[in-house]
Amino acid sequence: MLKTYIFLLIAIVFEIIATSALKASDQFSKLWPSILTVCGYAAAFYFLSLSLNKLNLGIAYAIWSGIGIVMISFVGLFLFKQKLDFPAIIGIALIVCGVVVINVFSKAVSH
Repeated sequence: MLKTYIFLLIAIVFEIIATSALKASDQFSKLWPSILTVCGYAAAFYFLSLSLNKLNLGIAYAIWSGIGIVMISFVGLFLFKQKLDFPAIIGIALIVCGVVVINVFSKAVSH
C-alpha cells in the first residue's frame, strides 16, 4: 500500500509543477512553460492511474486535489505573489480537514 501512496504523491508533485507552469505559460503563448504543463499533467495522470490500482477513485481524487489545492496556494503566494483572503484560507482549511477525515475515518480507505 505504501507504493500506492508514493504513486499518488508523485502525481500530486507533477500536478503542482504542471499547474505552476500553466500560469507561467501565459495562456500557452510561451513554449517551454507550455511544454512543461502538458508533460506535467500527463505524468500526473499517469501516476494517479497507478495509484488507482489499490485506491478508491473518489478517495484518490480527493487526496490528490485536496493536497494539490493547498500546495498550489503556497506556490501562488510565494512564486506569483498571489495573496489569499481570510475566507479563502478557511475554505482551504476545510478541504484539509476533509482529506484528514477521509484518511483517518473512512472505511473506503485501506488502513
